[in-house]
Amino acid sequence: MKNSPKLCANSPKLLVKAALLTSCVVSSLSGMAVAGSAGKDVTPGFNQKIPAEIMTPNKVETRIGELNFYDGIPTDETLTKVYDNLDFVRGIDVFLNFIPATSIEGIRLGFKSLGVADSNEVLVFDNLMDSNPLFLTGNTDTVYAGAMLDLEKDGVTVVEIPAGAGPGTVNDAFFRFVVDMGAPGPDAKKGGTYVILPPDYKGALKPTKNGMADRDWETRATIMVGDKKQKVWIAQSKSYNNWLILRGFLKDGKPEHASNMWRTGLKIYPLADAKNPKKMKFINGSGKYFNTVHANDYKFYEELWHVIQKEPVSFIDPELRGQAAAIGIEKGKPFEPDARMKAILKDAVAVGNATARSIAFKTRDKSAYMFEGKQWFTGFIGRDYRWLKDGGNGGRNMDARTLFFYLATVNTPAMALQVPGVGSNYAMTTGDNKGEILYGEKNYKVTLPADAPAKDFWSMVAYDPQTRSELQVPGGSAYPSKNNKRDKLIYNKDGSVTLYFGPDAPKGLESNWTETTPGKAWFAMLRLYGPLQPWFDKTWQPSDFELVK
Repeated sequence: MKNSPKLCANSPKLLVKAALLTSCVVSSLSGMAVAGSAGKDVTPGFNQKIPAEIMTPNKVETRIGELNFYDGIPTDETLTKVYDNLDFVRGIDVFLNFIPATSIEGIRLGFKSLGVADSNEVLVFDNLMDSNPLFLTGNTDTVYAGAMLDLEKDGVTVVEIPAGAGPGTVNDAFFRFVVDMGAPGPDAKKGGTYVILPPDYKGALKPTKNGMADRDWETRATIMVGDKKQKVWIAQSKSYNNWLILRGFLKDGKPEHASNMWRTGLKIYPLADAKNPKKMKFINGSGKYFNTVHANDYKFYEELWHVIQKEPVSFIDPELRGQAAAIGIEKGKPFEPDARMKAILKDAVAVGNATARSIAFKTRDKSAYMFEGKQWFTGFIGRDYRWLKDGGNGGRNMDARTLFFYLATVNTPAMALQVPGVGSNYAMTTGDNKGEILYGEKNYKVTLPADAPAKDFWSMVAYDPQTRSELQVPGGSAYPSKNNKRDKLIYNKDGSVTLYFGPDAPKGLESNWTETTPGKAWFAMLRLYGPLQPWFDKTWQPSDFELVK
């Protein structure tokens, strides 16, 4: 029987009859004692009864079609089908899991298109952010000041924040939290100096305690900044590229005060240049069109490749690096998929985009919904800015992270914590009280009860589902929103206020109306700056949007 193994090895690759399989296996096992008696139920080709759950049939029907095997070994046709599917699935995973990275890259490219590239260059919205730029759920209600930090080029970087600053945050190149500044930061709107360390920094400086819980103690380190000793807060980033985004509040409903605060008080420079820093350069972004949104097609992978090339290997963990490398995106190597792989990735990003949109606009996570029986949902599912489930015991809630970053920017604990009067809290809705799409050609109303629990102010903004940016209304207002400190709203007798959204202005209530675009959908976000306890305990709730008939 020495020739029997050769006979088996040379059997056709295509599926053969079960009888031939049994013959081959049995012949190769000749000479071995067959356990059990004639009456024992044994698996053909074995000397024991093999559990069915560990066996693979010769033919298996699946959602990717029929899969064929020869004694558990996939046929050539099945190998092709399975590997194509594996590359497809990994392409989807990369899209969903790397949205944070490409979103920061999109912001960097958008800023660069306006001449904001070096750390001393700041994009400031002197006249607020209107609907011209494409910027994920940007608001119309605070004066943004933003800059990109390049810690690879500049090394240790100093940021001087003026007193009176609203919420400010530094996020790394994967949209991970680095440090808060201003209202939620350790300076608590008093202003101060922050130092950001690169990921590969090996010097004597060490991160300080920068959390809200540390505000009652002096946690700053004393270091030399130029020729002077200064007390500074220190944080370390995991990436080279970092986004600094600051918000200034309106004064008397106007932006001039905050704009001047940034232009006269904000300073950014490398610590090494502290004795002679470059002059700050401020560029007004109001009224200008530019794009900061990541791609939703094959270009997404090219954007990600640029991020991977820029950042240190340690920027993301081996699991994420492995996902990217599995589709050909690896640090130090070109991204050159062949025709087969490119076709698969184009399909994968299309399905990935559809998946992200499903998660973001119509989440199936019941814990996301904020009020029983209503459509409002939170972007910080689980009230954790890291999206950890059950304190980390349930791992990371991947869908929750996708929901947030497909719709929004800025990651800070201040948006997830329940600290009355500090930071900001948001609620979103993509449907009316029946869960139907909000249509631009229909008229809706929503009522906010009296005594809105917002120490600073509240606002309601309408957004475009295609761009997830402020809704553009051709020929209409560039500010698709309402704000209780900026707008002269008409209140109901009980102190509540009813806001109207649609193509038609309600007679006598035009000041409460936000115009929408017929033929397009829209969604809304309610922001509370300085949220108060009635918001957290849900004794104050907005109504759902209802059709006005």
